[in-house]
Amino acid sequence: MYPCEGPGRRRRRRRLGLVVTGLLGGAVVALYAAAAPFVAPALRKVCLPFVPATTEQVNNVLKVLGARAGTLVDIGSGDGRIVIAAAKHGFRASGFELNPWLVFYSRYKAWREGVHHSTSFHISDLWKVSFAQYSNVVIFGVPQMMDQLELKLASELPSTAKVVACRFPFPTWVPEHTAGEGIDTVWVYDAKTFKSHLQHGMTRKTILVNRDMPDSHT
Repeated sequence: MYPCEGPGRRRRRRRLGLVVTGLLGGAVVALYAAAAPFVAPALRKVCLPFVPATTEQVNNVLKVLGARAGTLVDIGSGDGRIVIAAAKHGFRASGFELNPWLVFYSRYKAWREGVHHSTSFHISDLWKVSFAQYSNVVIFGVPQMMDQLELKLASELPSTAKVVACRFPFPTWVPEHTAGEGIDTVWVYDAKTFKSHLQHGMTRKTILVNRDMPDSHT
């Protein structure tokens, strides 16, 4: 307390303190409300919060797909940066994302970057979408989902497709090659290889099941 401060001045100081506290609290709430839609889990089946790809990750994806063309899909496309970068390199690129705010932002960003005619963004759960039409697939996944995604992609993709996994590799597929280091590492998989392994596994399982079945004629 200041030596000459009277009751009126103390009241004004308290009111000012309450106003400042209220403004700070309101700013925090507003910031959380604005950010929450962007960091909310993007996939219902697995908790997958939005973590933006680094510039190096984007560059690595484009590097390993540099000799390819055609359709590309980014599974869990976030703010659209992979899709937009791919479109600038000649791909017909699509993104699937469960968070509608991120999809709306991606569409705006694609329009601003001048690639809205060669991009599309969809609000959808990846487990309810078929990726059979895509020849290039990019996925920023988490370990909990990769084994299930292996089966889905192996059953849906054409044998000419390439799959690029970022941050985490697929658990049983053998990559053709990798690019980058640390969190920026990307793993490249050839569909012909992992589809043949899936077919081999299914055939072997069928043989084992048939072998173990009792003979109905005995």
